[in-house]
Amino acid sequence: MTLIFFSSLKPYITQYQKLEYFHLKSLVYPEGVGFQGFPCKRQYSTRINMKNRPSRCEASRIDVVNAFSGLKKPPPYHPTQDIKEIIRLSLAEDAGDLGDITSLATIPADTQTTATFLAKADGILAGVIVADMVFEALDPNIKTEWTSRDGDRITKGMKFGTATGSAISLLTAERVALNLMQRMSGIATATHLMAEAAKPAIILDTRKTAPGLRVLDKWAVTIGGGENHRMGLYDMLMIKDNHVESAGGITAAVTRARDYLSRHNLQLTIELETRTLDEVKEAMEVVKGAKPRTGEICRIMLDNMDVSTMKEAVQIIGGAVATEASGNVTIDSVEAIGKSGVTYISSGALTHSVAALDISFNVESVLS
Repeated sequence: MTLIFFSSLKPYITQYQKLEYFHLKSLVYPEGVGFQGFPCKRQYSTRINMKNRPSRCEASRIDVVNAFSGLKKPPPYHPTQDIKEIIRLSLAEDAGDLGDITSLATIPADTQTTATFLAKADGILAGVIVADMVFEALDPNIKTEWTSRDGDRITKGMKFGTATGSAISLLTAERVALNLMQRMSGIATATHLMAEAAKPAIILDTRKTAPGLRVLDKWAVTIGGGENHRMGLYDMLMIKDNHVESAGGITAAVTRARDYLSRHNLQLTIELETRTLDEVKEAMEVVKGAKPRTGEICRIMLDNMDVSTMKEAVQIIGGAVATEASGNVTIDSVEAIGKSGVTYISSGALTHSVAALDISFNVESVLS
């Protein structure tokens, strides 16, 4: 059965249509093939106009949830980053100020074609919707059809989608669509393997994402069966070793953090990193109540502990708060860590050391 998801993207694609961060020009291809949105070389500025960025109200979590309401795994919310902007900048990076000059020079402007997405390795597919958004941003006349969707398992040799439209437009969008889809699928595949091995613990990502791609990297983790840790520095306090050393100890750091949250009326919780059993015991002395609330520790991180020490730490904490194992987590070690009793296991390797899933995009028929 063929599944078509293209039309479901419209609400999100148009969500921030009125917001422009750069001076833009239009590159008009021969005989009416047009592409909007490349930055003019002389006018381009890397300085982002924060004044015109959506506020937390204008680009709220509710807006994102509503835009992707039909998806089993919607993208995570970020207050200053949206997928449309990521795609626009990626296309502009690739095409510069002249566009796909090879396609413009060799292909008649009115040529219509169909190209096929082919899996060249086994894995978990992610980035179908992002690929659709790439094509939509470049040329709204491109039509896509998918026989697999985000989260589905694909196998080597499997054709799982087609794109039909202007040959020049398809080839201009090809690399950006593939780059994002291959990276997301690689992350989803690695996450799936690790999440299955970690059970009953839950796999989390980290902030070790590619600059500018955090929303997509973390979205791919959820598609693969993991969960998102904090999105950035702004949505949770994580008191780590450097904070503890700078503040004068665990107790001093937590005391100052609670005071800061209270004075600024911030509804955030605290995660506290520990490296030894003595630090776990000190952390438990400052934990007040099992329920996470503003200024309270909701999770204790057990950083770079061996499994036997980790089990002792879990016993000391006794379920008062959630626990998170972190540090040198690999597919070979995650099963034993998952059986130690920790609630979560975080792995930076899911996003910082990912191998992209091999996918090709091949022109199969010329329609005109």
